[in-house]
Amino acid sequence: MISFAQKENQILIHSHNDYLQNVPFWNAFSSGANILEADVWLKKGALYVAHTENEIIENNTLQNLYIDPLQQVVKNKLMGTSPLILMIDIKSDAEKTLKKVISVLAKYPQLTTDKNIQFIISGNRPKQNTYSNYPDFISFDHQELSNTLDSKDWEKVAMVSTSFKKYSEWNGKGRLTHTDYDKVTAAIKKAKELNKPFRFWATPDSKTAWKTFIDLGVDVINTDMPYKCVSYVKTLKNRTTTALITSNVYKPTYALDGSKKPIKNVILMIGDGMGLSQISAAVLANNGSLTLTQLKSVGLIKTQSADDLITDSAAAGTAIATGQKTNNRAIGTAIDGRPLPTLVDILAKANFSTGIITTDQITGATPSSFYAKQKDRGETEKIARDLLNTDLDFFAAGGADLYKELPLNKKFTLVNNISEINKNKADKLGVFLADGGVKSIKSGRGNLLAQTTKEAISFLENKNKPFFLMVEAAQIDSFGHYNDTEGVVAETIDFDRAIAEAIQFADKNKETLVIITADHETGGLSVSGGNMVAHKIEGGFVTHDHTAAMVPIFAYGPYSANFSGVYENTEVFSKILEVLEIEK
Repeated sequence: MISFAQKENQILIHSHNDYLQNVPFWNAFSSGANILEADVWLKKGALYVAHTENEIIENNTLQNLYIDPLQQVVKNKLMGTSPLILMIDIKSDAEKTLKKVISVLAKYPQLTTDKNIQFIISGNRPKQNTYSNYPDFISFDHQELSNTLDSKDWEKVAMVSTSFKKYSEWNGKGRLTHTDYDKVTAAIKKAKELNKPFRFWATPDSKTAWKTFIDLGVDVINTDMPYKCVSYVKTLKNRTTTALITSNVYKPTYALDGSKKPIKNVILMIGDGMGLSQISAAVLANNGSLTLTQLKSVGLIKTQSADDLITDSAAAGTAIATGQKTNNRAIGTAIDGRPLPTLVDILAKANFSTGIITTDQITGATPSSFYAKQKDRGETEKIARDLLNTDLDFFAAGGADLYKELPLNKKFTLVNNISEINKNKADKLGVFLADGGVKSIKSGRGNLLAQTTKEAISFLENKNKPFFLMVEAAQIDSFGHYNDTEGVVAETIDFDRAIAEAIQFADKNKETLVIITADHETGGLSVSGGNMVAHKIEGGFVTHDHTAAMVPIFAYGPYSANFSGVYENTEVFSKILEVLEIEK
């Protein structure tokens, strides 16, 4: 007798009344469900699968719907390592029906001897003190939260089950009331003392309910939606995270926030792929607060590209950098391929120092949109060459390997450590954070983005000129594409650490405007659960790609209110030039 839940150390998915599925057996099996339930009636010597006797259909026998398909699975070696259980819920006379079930199963020795297949009898069962009289391949569903059986009969019990409605009328939305929660947890605790896998029947059937039962320690989840339930449970681990890092929230002074004081410096910060849910997840995982959420001037920007409802980073970055919508994949160029002046170009001519920081390679779509002019983001070598002709005074990014054959050192003084930034007197300074891609927080990047932001601000300030700095947190997007909640939350919290450095500088400098936004949202993330005290977040995704959702924009410092409202992403460009009183 196998103790399947303990052996596999997994949540088992029970396809409730499986015969009611459009394709019985195969629908649940292909979905990855572990337990298939069939109501069985003995009539005229045959075992029929039906909910009531009046619903019996001539060919819908236990053999046709379940035993023969199960035999096909074994013969064709389609079984995995997880258990497959056929729960036979007897609706007619217990002993007569079970006798017939045994006689039918005895004809399938390949099934009855398979260690990963089990037949559990539920519904009408014989007397409990006779369980040990039945063959080894037969076990029973025990429907009491106590054990009055002798040891031999108890060994034949494969599962303990009870009706959820005995303890709660919860519909699977919101959460259990405190009273019902206590009743339900007490029942589960009692069941667990029996040391058998435990199942509720008559349960609500929703993602919220499945998650609740998993958290409470229920071993078997009842569902009428096996594919959705299996998909949810299998991905739950990757979608649930405890925050890897924290951001120490900085409370701004607000001394000049929203004032009409002149602006010398602009720090534009872009969280690639960072929508409202990414921010919400990071807030909830970071004790309910971020430096970002201290800011009072908030708006929303629309992200569509010139040729698609869904933008890519190239078109979105170009829209922000140039003030013009363009086609997806275009870098700093118009719809017709013409090169466009960027904020870096315009502000450099206005005697600003300019810089770019990214956790991507320097040729990535967003950073390159501020200095390069190429029709397609895939022209990596050409984009790399464009850096040789840029007006940038500073960059920090990955991608050193791209310049092994290019004379970048004739344009920039290159250093490999951010500690060499602050007091450096170079005219133009470049810092490679990695030979290729920059590490993620999960891979051990540490506090590199915030430290680089702080050092870069100091470097640009020391030039005694106004400056423009673009800081990109690129890997929020990467983990959104992976549907990796842990990575999304970690990268967003890390971005907030860099935001804190910028806001602190703005309070100190008093002539600095900080703008924080995103190029687009990635993944269609929703925050579907979690625990703020435990810094835990459960996320759900609707796509592995970008979405058309509007993204937030925050601003802090003089003229911050100019960035409130709802508008196109191209207006970020014009609003920056407007508050700086610089013409295009």
